[in-house]
Amino acid sequence: LVKGESNSICDVTSFLHTLFQSIPFFIAFIGLEFAVSWVQKRKLSGRINDGISSLSLGILSRLPDVLFRSVDLISYIYIWNNYRLFELPWDSPWTWYLTLLGVDFVYYCFHRISHEVNILWAAHQVHHSSEDYNLFTALRQSVLQKYTSWIFNLPMALFIPPSVFAVHLQFNLLYQFWIHTEVITNLGPLEWILNTPSHHRVHHGRNPYCIDKNYGGTLIIWDRIFGTFEAEDAKVVYGLTHPVNSFDPIMLQLRPLAHIWNTFWATPGFCNKLSVIFKGPGWGPGKPRLGLPEEIPVITGKEVPFNPSVPAYLNCYAVVHFAVILDLYTELLGTVTDITNCFYILFFTEVNKEEKIGSGILEIIRCLVFIGVYKHGYLRSQMEKYLMLLWVFFFFFSFCLG
Repeated sequence: LVKGESNSICDVTSFLHTLFQSIPFFIAFIGLEFAVSWVQKRKLSGRINDGISSLSLGILSRLPDVLFRSVDLISYIYIWNNYRLFELPWDSPWTWYLTLLGVDFVYYCFHRISHEVNILWAAHQVHHSSEDYNLFTALRQSVLQKYTSWIFNLPMALFIPPSVFAVHLQFNLLYQFWIHTEVITNLGPLEWILNTPSHHRVHHGRNPYCIDKNYGGTLIIWDRIFGTFEAEDAKVVYGLTHPVNSFDPIMLQLRPLAHIWNTFWATPGFCNKLSVIFKGPGWGPGKPRLGLPEEIPVITGKEVPFNPSVPAYLNCYAVVHFAVILDLYTELLGTVTDITNCFYILFFTEVNKEEKIGSGILEIIRCLVFIGVYKHGYLRSQMEKYLMLLWVFFFFFSFCLG
């Protein structure tokens, strides 16, 4: 991509491969964060249930890219090939500087709109649904958000080469991984320019002073310019103003849409119905576009994250099963499209949650599906072969749980 010719079509699969190659670094930094958190506070930086939920949501968000080419790059390339006004030289440093600012400014605009338009918030809220704040949270992403964000990038296709755009799009995405942590406190003068863990902690808070603040991706300058910046002050309480109290990845993706659907039909008046979709998530008849600040729940500092009691052996059960699926997922990203594996992973993430982890019948069905798929040769990873006996064991284990 860096050496891409100005009139060439970018290789979209390289975008997926870059993400695939990042996975070992994600895992390494998550392990490092756990170690540093233990040294600093004598406690781990996250919980098993919330961590698996975040990883499951991350897996779900990438599965469409396995089956379909990336809509953001394909649409960008189409505009570039057919409608570009002029062509900035890809080998000029100024093109790269301009693209850095352009991609980050577009991200700021879309990110802000995602908080201020209810239908877009229904997708983006997935990322804010965790009551923990750690590197797992960075991987908690929406399946639906990418199908609207690409539109905001298209004006850059009128003059910025796709190869340069694709590099900065990946950089902007990867940069935002490391700022989801509590182990880094303050970065001094860099806090004036860059989006840092401190700034982004505010963005993920549900304290009244945190709501709709610090939208920046790589840079914090846009928030300072447009009046949406807020420095970290009181202890941040993370999550949504109205917590979902669930780790179910499918429900987390779809329940906000169901809420909009129900509110739409329950709200009288055609204009009010449109406002339910296109105004803020806090809007209601007679209220300002973004709702009333005084209706934001008060934070006492004594809030307890949703954490249902689960026996230790069930946590071990979930972790082992998830390790198998994670290995299958990384193999899937690194090789070829396999719709069978995609649907199996989807089925796993639906079952692997706190409401159903102890359901023997569902676990038996899932293990039977795994055995059947494996028998027909669809799962080729060495890890799956090695762990086959464990799955058989857990099949009977699940029967006992039921």
